[in-house]
Amino acid sequence: MIISRATVSAEVGLTLVVPGRGSVPLVASLCYSADDPYAIRMAFHVGTDKPVEWTFARELLATGLACPAGDGDVRVWPAAPGRREVLNIALSSPSGQARFEASASATSDFLRLTYGIVAAGREDELIDVEGELGQLLRRA
Repeated sequence: MIISRATVSAEVGLTLVVPGRGSVPLVASLCYSADDPYAIRMAFHVGTDKPVEWTFARELLATGLACPAGDGDVRVWPAAPGRREVLNIALSSPSGQARFEASASATSDFLRLTYGIVAAGREDELIDVEGELGQLLRRA
């Protein structure tokens, strides 16, 4: 696990669930940065030169630890009672769909570290909305 003043990253073991074929273990990197305080980046190392990367809301991941969350390309939900240690993550793109199982406690530990950088509900304090709008308008 790597922690700096403005970022935190960790490698998390995942299981790719393949219906009718079992499962495949793999590793994903989770990264959070105060530069993008609402987002978590998850990168999968799948044997290509560049990892496959997904970016989604930190709040989505946090909510998914307790109840189903997400209705788009990323959905997260806790496993059924008796398997509460498992967190399900489903990703969908035009290229296909995949469902992963992750450790709920490892995910929770990672989120706890992100809140040490930017507390939940304080993300907007790190974004200069007026400055960002000004830059967009200058480029238009």
